[in-house]
Amino acid sequence: MTRYGLPPKILFCKKCVMPNTRPCSCNEYKHTASQIHQYIAFDREGVCSACRFNEAKENNQIDWSIREKELHALLDKHRSTDGSYDCIVPGSGGKDSGFAAHILKYKYKMHPLTVTWSPHLYTEIGWKNFQNWLHIGGLDNYLFTPNGRIHRLITRNAFLNLLHPFQPFVLGQKAFAPKMADKLNIPLIFFGESPGEYGTNISFDEKKFAVGEISSAQTKKKSAGYKMDMLRSGEATNDIYLGGKALSAYLKEGFTLGDFEPYLPLDPQVMQKKKIEFHYLGYYLKWVPQECYYYSVKYTGFEANPERTEGTYSKYNSIDDKIDGFFYYTSFIKFGYGRTTQDAAQEIRNHHLTREEGVALIKRFDGEFPKRYFHEFLDYVGISEKKFWEVTNSFRASLLWEKKGKDWRLKHTVR
Repeated sequence: MTRYGLPPKILFCKKCVMPNTRPCSCNEYKHTASQIHQYIAFDREGVCSACRFNEAKENNQIDWSIREKELHALLDKHRSTDGSYDCIVPGSGGKDSGFAAHILKYKYKMHPLTVTWSPHLYTEIGWKNFQNWLHIGGLDNYLFTPNGRIHRLITRNAFLNLLHPFQPFVLGQKAFAPKMADKLNIPLIFFGESPGEYGTNISFDEKKFAVGEISSAQTKKKSAGYKMDMLRSGEATNDIYLGGKALSAYLKEGFTLGDFEPYLPLDPQVMQKKKIEFHYLGYYLKWVPQECYYYSVKYTGFEANPERTEGTYSKYNSIDDKIDGFFYYTSFIKFGYGRTTQDAAQEIRNHHLTREEGVALIKRFDGEFPKRYFHEFLDYVGISEKKFWEVTNSFRASLLWEKKGKDWRLKHTVR
């Protein structure tokens, strides 16, 4: 079996530029170095599932007027009459959450509360856009910044064990919104586009978010193990990994369960009892990332990066966090495609680039090393430059990489 369960034969989508090594499903709470990912699907014509999903938006398979009526019905069910919060929009003030929160409030007359799990290290433009979201966009917000000592520890372990320095952000971001919904009794949460836009195996008719990271295949006993009382007893800690390390191992080192509570999911039984719903706004409204960008510039003061983002040609995607570039670069090492591939594939599907233009951009920018914040990243996770490269190179799968002299080269590139 290939490393990480990579497909034995590398393919590139004939419509966009995405390879079949793109992970589209992963239980982050069970993520270890040997974990097998689920990857984007290709059909017999060599077209990826993300392209097929996006085709539904273009070929009259969706009646957007009917979808908007569904949205009105959902909002009418939850809308408050006294101005109190009636829905939650998680986000950072980027183009997508900027669009979602603002349009819900000012077009559809909802009263959204925005909630933000802080980036590891704010960029200057990221902090500015966050502030603009609230002050120019006219929105309320709760910003949660986790314990820096714990966050750095999990980030360090996630890099060393998984080559996945973004994992603690992913875990916290997913856990924060439902916990706020529980605490404030706001049962409606809106996410942006459906993950089907990027290849996750989900129908374009799916309007709700799959709650939590707990597999339906787990037994009732194991599922119940995520309840906090079970965690406190130590019965379930070996089932949860943070940074590729069992929660029980952290507890043996003197940490407490409370140190890691922000990263753990809300009990599904609580979500069911309170009838907390997660919806994709992109199910109801035609979601085009570039249009979200233009909307957010106009209404929430969003600004693109003043310089090209390392690893890609764009300036407005994932620019909040100084760790962003290392998430995309480490994905490039493990899966053989980088930030340019991801950006180009999305823009090809939305008809903003031709495939030929996308291929040219990939050849120019994909896999570019994010040197701008390199030393800050090393300081954040507490490793040397030598250690960084030792770990990084150890995660190169032989299926994808070969060494020519001192240089590493991909065996398979898009054409």
